[in-house]
Amino acid sequence: MTHYLDKDLFTQVQKKPTRDAFGLATSAMGETDDRIVVLTADVSGSVRANWFADKFPDRFYNMGISEQNMVAVAAGMAREGLLPYVSTFGVFITGRCYDQVRVLLAYSNTNVKLVATHTGVTVGEDGVTHQMLEDVALMQTLPRMRVIVPCDTREAVKALTAVKEMEGPFYIRLGRQSAPLVTSEEAPFEIGKSLMLQDGEDVTVIANGVLVYEALMAAQILAEENISVRVLNMHTVKPLDHEALMAAALETGAFVTAEEHQCLGGLGSAVSVWSTQNKPVPVEMVGMKDQFGQSGKADELLDYYHLRAVDIAQAVRKVLKRK
Repeated sequence: MTHYLDKDLFTQVQKKPTRDAFGLATSAMGETDDRIVVLTADVSGSVRANWFADKFPDRFYNMGISEQNMVAVAAGMAREGLLPYVSTFGVFITGRCYDQVRVLLAYSNTNVKLVATHTGVTVGEDGVTHQMLEDVALMQTLPRMRVIVPCDTREAVKALTAVKEMEGPFYIRLGRQSAPLVTSEEAPFEIGKSLMLQDGEDVTVIANGVLVYEALMAAQILAEENISVRVLNMHTVKPLDHEALMAAALETGAFVTAEEHQCLGGLGSAVSVWSTQNKPVPVEMVGMKDQFGQSGKADELLDYYHLRAVDIAQAVRKVLKRK
């Protein structure tokens, strides 16, 4: 699986914000699909919607600080045959707009792609009000909504491109901070199919978003202790990759989940529910433990909230004692 990893990952790490993928993907798709429209709420530069606007000004809509109306307008556009990509900060697109997303998109099965940026504690100095840590929970509980949390910019571009070919609502979670480029250009991407980045026999670490990199670093730490770690990039939280989870449960017998989100309602919860219903194995979770974030530098906050490779490694040691 090493060909799935960026060639410089373990030597000279490259970094890009996953939010860049919104501008890159929509601008590229707009060249060949004139159904695509982009809507944002007075944050076009922050979410990179201005990259699309510069190329296709007639298909770009700045809705002002009116996020609920933006979702409603996007729903109407989709009903008329357009393909709206809607982006603003995660705290607004899921929290402020929950009723519109629930009724106009999920219940109505409307072909709108929601793309959140500025999620998790890596929003940094914007502080607790903007560090959305509950969005995956809100979105994955909605029937018909699919939820994707890419691990890097390359994977995010692939995700944004893939959802164009699938009908119905999607939620794609991106970040503000520059994050390591984990995957190679050649790495496959399929909605609902995880990507095994490293095989192992003793335990499976299931991660998404920026914690996929930390999971790989944890695997290196543990290799020095003769602990063999399988690393799954579970970019699609809903639908989960049941086949990969079953194989991991049977072949490694223990899970550690890792996410930049509340453990309750996030990837950890989804994996635990799957395990309870299909193949019970011990599960440990690395993520936000029922707490809000705070203002600070992104890297410092990842340290403070124990969202690092050393924390994943410690969770592995703990789950192995329960195996």
